[in-house]
Amino acid sequence: MSRAPAGRPALVAWSGGKDSALALREVRRAGTHRVVALLTTVTAEYDRISMHGVRRALLRRQAESLGLPLDEIVISPGGSNDEYESHMRAALDRWRLRIPGLDTVVFGDLFLADIRAYRERMLERVGMQGLFPLWLRDTGVLARQCVRLGYRAVLVCVDSTQLGAEFAGREYDAALLRDLPSGVDPCGENGEFHTFVYAGPGLRRRVAHTRGPVIVRENRFVYCDLVDAPTST
Repeated sequence: MSRAPAGRPALVAWSGGKDSALALREVRRAGTHRVVALLTTVTAEYDRISMHGVRRALLRRQAESLGLPLDEIVISPGGSNDEYESHMRAALDRWRLRIPGLDTVVFGDLFLADIRAYRERMLERVGMQGLFPLWLRDTGVLARQCVRLGYRAVLVCVDSTQLGAEFAGREYDAALLRDLPSGVDPCGENGEFHTFVYAGPGLRRRVAHTRGPVIVRENRFVYCDLVDAPTST
């Protein structure tokens, strides 16, 4: 008779970026929780990860490489907080019915206290709690650790009011960390940039992609479009 996996069940709020990947790694290493699925907010019509702008095809291949189920929470473009919370609550309720004892959602937040408080209030309403394994880590140390561990990621969205547009599409590596202007958080925690992880610890295979055009939205957000590419055999 097979033994059930150890640890309390947990969901991971998954953006596809490096902080999500590092939070997932920390939870798996700690062994106190077993991750049962990834939750990702996707914007309808755009068919992409909200804020990050990454295509759903790449998100799905990323989850497949991680070996985890993916629950895509679809919201409308410009959707309100009420819409987001309603759809998120429905997803959490579904998973709690499916997985006995599920009461935890893991987040990759680093130091924004208002964001953490918002997430905790939202979860408290449905009888759940948040887990923040990276909370208050030194972001410079964490950024260098991310590179040293072998994560491969690309900057898919840059807020040009905080960081130069030329950083969109760059590899998140030691050279990029050296080039970041002073005042820009090396993990982009203040919204300076967002990333997509395509290889590294926990991913069984590289998420193959090519880098497409760079697009500006709202005269501010600069996106590097990643295009799904066939996996070589």
